[in-house]
Amino acid sequence: MAGQVMAAVAGTIAFSVLYSVPRAYYSYCGFIGGAGWFLYCLLLPVCSPSEAALFAAILVVLLSRFFAVKEKCPVTIFLISGIFPLVPGGGIYWTAYYIVTGEMELAAAKGFAAVKAAVAIVLAIVFVFQLPQKLFQMKWRESKGRKS
Repeated sequence: MAGQVMAAVAGTIAFSVLYSVPRAYYSYCGFIGGAGWFLYCLLLPVCSPSEAALFAAILVVLLSRFFAVKEKCPVTIFLISGIFPLVPGGGIYWTAYYIVTGEMELAAAKGFAAVKAAVAIVLAIVFVFQLPQKLFQMKWRESKGRKS
């Protein structure tokens, strides 16, 4: 699983580079993508792929909102690249493959699973964005000089 998480981190950073995320945020994006994939892999043996995608996407969105507030930048910088490892691209590919080869039962099964995972990701984004912004703001201590 460590290899998969490292691949998710590298893929997320590569996606960030491809979409011109500022260099200062590469480590955050990689961490978010790796954390999401780690949770997905942990949950996969105990629940369905769509449930694992839901909980992993919730983690990705929570971390994205936290780092966006911390770094004072748009949440989409972290969210779009961090969600990248969870997108069911393989399921969509196999759906198209099975349609072309005429195996409609397999195409329907793979397509339905891919749609369930995609809907789970969307629901996670919607749920977490309903939380108030104040939950993600930490009070950072600043040393202030005495006023005379």
